[in-house]
Amino acid sequence: MSAITPDQPRRPAGVDADTRPRRRAGPRPPARRPEPRSGRAPLVVAATVAAGWAAVTSYLPVVVVLGLVQWSEDAGSPGGALRAGLAGWLLGHGVPLDTGAGPLGVAPLALTALVVWRLTRAGVHTTRALGARGSRDVRPAFVAAGAVSLGYALLGVPAALLAGPGAAPLRAALTLGVVAALAALAGALRTTGAPAALARRAPAVLRDGVRTGLVAGLLLAGAGAGAAGLAIATGGGDAADMIGAYRTGVAGQAGITLVSLAYAPNAAIWATSYLLGPGFAVGTDTAVRTSEVSVGALPAVPLLAGLPRGPVDGAGTLLLAVPVLIGMAAGWLLARRLLRLAGDERTPLPWAALLGSAALAGPVAGLLLGAVAAFSGGPLGGGRLAELGPVAWQVTAVTTAVLTVGALIGAAAARTFSRPDPRALSRPEPPARP
Repeated sequence: MSAITPDQPRRPAGVDADTRPRRRAGPRPPARRPEPRSGRAPLVVAATVAAGWAAVTSYLPVVVVLGLVQWSEDAGSPGGALRAGLAGWLLGHGVPLDTGAGPLGVAPLALTALVVWRLTRAGVHTTRALGARGSRDVRPAFVAAGAVSLGYALLGVPAALLAGPGAAPLRAALTLGVVAALAALAGALRTTGAPAALARRAPAVLRDGVRTGLVAGLLLAGAGAGAAGLAIATGGGDAADMIGAYRTGVAGQAGITLVSLAYAPNAAIWATSYLLGPGFAVGTDTAVRTSEVSVGALPAVPLLAGLPRGPVDGAGTLLLAVPVLIGMAAGWLLARRLLRLAGDERTPLPWAALLGSAALAGPVAGLLLGAVAAFSGGPLGGGRLAELGPVAWQVTAVTTAVLTVGALIGAAAARTFSRPDPRALSRPEPPARP
């Protein structure tokens, strides 16, 4: 055994001298600096590209449809289709157009839905470019929405100038900016996750009431869409004759059909107002309600072929119960959901929480349908067609009253007549935490 001198370094037991790492002689390599994070575009570039792409993807379908409408043997040109497409695209944002027959302000809600969806995606992409995905901070969302809104508003000026003298550039820029700001903000907020975090901190009564109101409003709009589709299918012969009366050939008639489909959501909202009771107008001093139908001469529009011929009678009076039944169904679903969360009725569900959420459902659905009803109407030229669509405040008031009563009845019935689950009652209680 050799002695260990003080100058000889010690090594741990069980480690061979030959297996130890050896340092190479020479200077140490310089420390590597972290590379800059790539993949994030500047705000201006991201917002400009997102806003421009949203405009292009919502404009091209309009050009195709209106190009088909103008496509005939004696009319239509590529330049005219492009200008008409710009005018229709602006109309889809709610920008009124001045025509020789008067103002045109009825926006096709199908195109509006496409515009809103594309702008929502623009807000999502811009927020991701800022690196704020999942940050739960609202400030990047507002920055992204403002940038998209500014870029989109600037597109409104050349669009109005190229569309012709019917659109005002300043109004087009303001309208497009507002629409872009609201839609992009919705997408940006969802990307950051701030609404979900805020919803978790909100009172349960408010959270459940908003959810139930949205469900009830969508169910009621779906019932209106079904009623409108049934009415148009019943008058399908008249609608086909109206389309055939346009001497534009097969392509032109296909374009007219697509234009009618673009206004199908408008007809669904008008039918929803019809089911609720306020009804809608198809011209000045006209009314289409379940109790009254007073209309004069109407233009040859295929969607108007499904208008009722007179007041509802006989089995048709059952339609009046549809909104109340929808409210009851929404209240029933609310109660069943809260009962499941309460532990299959092992813990009694407080009446105050249940009825409070059900009472909030009516105003939420009323505001939703009232806002859509306000956007679904407008003037269709001058003269007697200066008023089309339902009255927004009437839709809001009646929807609030009917769905509130229905939701309260449905929630109370579900709470009263529900039975406990025997399997849940037979399970042992979980031990209490110390």
